[in-house]
Amino acid sequence: MDSNKTKTIAKLSVFTIAIMNVTAVVSLRGLPAEAEYGLSSAFYYLFAALVFLIPTSLVAAELASMFANKEGGVFRWVGEAFGKRLGFLAIWLQWFQNTIWYPTVLTFGAVSLAFIGMNPSADMALADNKIYTLIVVLAIYWLATFIAFKGLDWVGKVSKIGGLIGTIIPSILLIILGIYYVATGGTIQMDLSGSFWPDLARLDNLVLASSIFLFYAGMEMTGVHVTDMENPSKSYPRAVFIGALMTVLIFVLGTYALGFIIPKNNINLTQSLLIGFDNYFKYIHASWMFPVIAIALAFGVLAGVLAWVSGPSKGLLVVGKAGYLPPFFQKTNKLGVQSNILIIQGVIVTILSLLFVVMPSVQSFYQILSQMTVLLYLIMYLLMFAAAIYLRYIMKDAPRAFRIGKKGNFLMWFVGGVGFLGSLLAFVLSFIPPSQISTGSNTVWFSVMIIGCIVFVAIPFIIYALRKPSWQDKDSQIQPFHWEK
Repeated sequence: MDSNKTKTIAKLSVFTIAIMNVTAVVSLRGLPAEAEYGLSSAFYYLFAALVFLIPTSLVAAELASMFANKEGGVFRWVGEAFGKRLGFLAIWLQWFQNTIWYPTVLTFGAVSLAFIGMNPSADMALADNKIYTLIVVLAIYWLATFIAFKGLDWVGKVSKIGGLIGTIIPSILLIILGIYYVATGGTIQMDLSGSFWPDLARLDNLVLASSIFLFYAGMEMTGVHVTDMENPSKSYPRAVFIGALMTVLIFVLGTYALGFIIPKNNINLTQSLLIGFDNYFKYIHASWMFPVIAIALAFGVLAGVLAWVSGPSKGLLVVGKAGYLPPFFQKTNKLGVQSNILIIQGVIVTILSLLFVVMPSVQSFYQILSQMTVLLYLIMYLLMFAAAIYLRYIMKDAPRAFRIGKKGNFLMWFVGGVGFLGSLLAFVLSFIPPSQISTGSNTVWFSVMIIGCIVFVAIPFIIYALRKPSWQDKDSQIQPFHWEK
């Protein structure tokens, strides 16, 4: 017997999957937004974890295990339940929300780079300069796109290193500094007399908190690894809960660490993380470390963008070749990279970045794009949760390596229903203008949010209606849906 056939494939451990979940989700750039809420920020993190993070992870794991050998991702999951049109909408939204996310994450990267200097006042002025931010955002994005054209074999390694250097290490350092600051009698700027329970009577105060759902977005990506675990029905839920606990602790303690060192009235969405580190380093008389952490944070952002520039667009290419996009969008270079989709993606990023000109400040631009990203991504999640429940009935006998609940559909209704309602709540709240940030007139805010949603949701329906048989690539390998057989 061939010994190679007797070898068993190494399985991923519970802790490995938990760490993968943490790495996929945790980003420090959103901490200042939640530091606005002081002690009650922990409520939002826990609430979003219970009604979104954990349901997303469990539902995505079941869907991924159902279609482990079929391409398409969320296109497959939603399409099997509700047909090709809504399946295409889901994969489109997953790609497009990621496209408008780039300017926000790169804005944070530009701010980090601005703080490399040793003159805090000059650095803050540069970080809030719209022209500087625009130039850096576009330069780095198009550089990442150019690298993507060359193939991304090495980008995985860069993104892993960037995740460690730019996210994990800084988050641990921030928490340790916060603990040391409190333990050594530092002046705590956060109002500790406040309540853990937020004032839910003011809806406008919940807008920034609703963006926390985007902090937890992306967990559906790790669901594909459910079949790589030993006894996934028990191991995967453990990994989800361990990863969720670690994620929540990093977010809560990191947010508190910022609140301890920065007065609430001085919190700035794009600069406060850097200012918090600067204040802590001054406190421990180690200001020389500040440029180092600024570079590390910027590197983490840039490495993350490199990893994401081609990811969702690759999924769109696979679906496009199945006949859902015109041949122009299916063009690849000699390395198989989706060249034209990347160019279109870059043009959209450039146009959105030019909104700097009409927005009153860098952080208002940051907030309005962040909210639009949340809205579009949540529509995809609403479709995903609904599909998972519906598939329990129309594909009840399909094998599932991981299943929510051993028997019956109650647990799926509970988990999927909580995720659906949580996503719907965040979706509604995201339309409300935040009171903490100047975003111009409310008319502009509502116009951008409502018209943006309508236009970006309508586009895939228009493309679907115009599709032609000639669009299908003869080499497309997407398998038919179960209802097509």
